[in-house]
Amino acid sequence: MSYKNTFIKISEDSEVHSAITPLARNNKPTIASIEFDLISNNPYKYTQEDVQFQTYLIKNQIKSDRLDEYREQFFQKPKACFRASLLVKKYGWGIHYDDEGKIALYDVNSEGYKQFLNSDTITLLKGMRSKRSGK
Repeated sequence: MSYKNTFIKISEDSEVHSAITPLARNNKPTIASIEFDLISNNPYKYTQEDVQFQTYLIKNQIKSDRLDEYREQFFQKPKACFRASLLVKKYGWGIHYDDEGKIALYDVNSEGYKQFLNSDTITLLKGMRSKRSGK
């Protein structure tokens, strides 16, 4: 399920005050670094599902001529939406979904981010918290 005309704000308990580029660890890309590269290098090109599937392929080094089959299998199990992504929880990136559900990243300190917060024409959602509330 992908959102449309929606903006996901960084998580309330995020400890960053400006966006950070996620880096690979031990010369291996992380899920966050792959998602970041795919979205930041291709704003409004991919849907959430496209990024999730491409991330899975890259992380697992899958190259195949049967990608349609792999994609169908991949989405047989439900996937968390990008409200749970480390990009919004840990790295300070807001995610905008356009009218077609295609996504782009916005630094928490950017003008674009602020404009989305003040827009009355899109749905605003909070990124999921990293820590459970003690309430």
